[in-house]
Amino acid sequence: MSETHTIFKSIGVVGAGQMGSGIAQVLATYGLSVVVHDLNETVLSKAQASMEKSISKLIEKGKIRETTSVILGRIKFSSSLEDLAKVELAIEAASENKEIKKIIFRKLDALLAPTAVLASNTSSISITELAAATKRPKLVLGVHFMNPVPLMKLVEVVRGQLTDDSTVNRVATLLALIEKQTIFSKDYAGFIVNRILMPMLNEAMFTLYEGVGTAEDIDKGMKLGTNHPMGPLELADFIGLDTCLSILEVLYDGFKDPKYRPCPLLKNYVMSGLLGKKTGRGFYDYSQKAGV
Repeated sequence: MSETHTIFKSIGVVGAGQMGSGIAQVLATYGLSVVVHDLNETVLSKAQASMEKSISKLIEKGKIRETTSVILGRIKFSSSLEDLAKVELAIEAASENKEIKKIIFRKLDALLAPTAVLASNTSSISITELAAATKRPKLVLGVHFMNPVPLMKLVEVVRGQLTDDSTVNRVATLLALIEKQTIFSKDYAGFIVNRILMPMLNEAMFTLYEGVGTAEDIDKGMKLGTNHPMGPLELADFIGLDTCLSILEVLYDGFKDPKYRPCPLLKNYVMSGLLGKKTGRGFYDYSQKAGV
């Protein structure tokens, strides 16, 4: 599966959470040198352990021919942002918070060579606004990978107002080389996927909030009635309820349309720290292995 190419000789990933580690793993699997940065050393250690487990499973299934050590050997884990200074493409994969992302983009803009491309894995935040925090808006775009990155084929490529064609073409070529399918979205809140998906998840939450049905019946209804692989509440738990809330708030702020108003139940869950599968409890209790 490894394939060496010269589109980007080195790539940096900022943020070693589930999305950032998944992106780095896929890039390294295809022969690219990657620097993964996170300020939290514990998060970096967890990311490395997660990658080892994921790669081993893919090897067992015959989807990867190289060894785990060879693939991980292409990845450098670092708590120092300066270690990304020479990368030709930096992909920001921090939490879905506009101000945090803008701070990262300003730092990367000052650190990287003027020709380096800056990309965000944001699922909803304006690429044009992030680009405005830099002096290189022509070289800024969105690359919204789907979770889990090693398994999901789709990437949304989002062009900011000033993103030039060559930037889009270079990144699209890279994504094709790592065997991802691309769709192209204009820079409007939520882009394509989440603009359609989040109102559905939100409506499922309102259905639960109003007592129309139980979580189990809502999810069972959508799985068996519309052939969805996961019910909407189960999917929201998988995405992270804090992430769902952030995206809905971006949609509501961007369009001022009441159909994007976050469900009060979702807000209460997030305020209570019940964020879904990652915290052990959301609409379902994963600590007891309750499922749907």
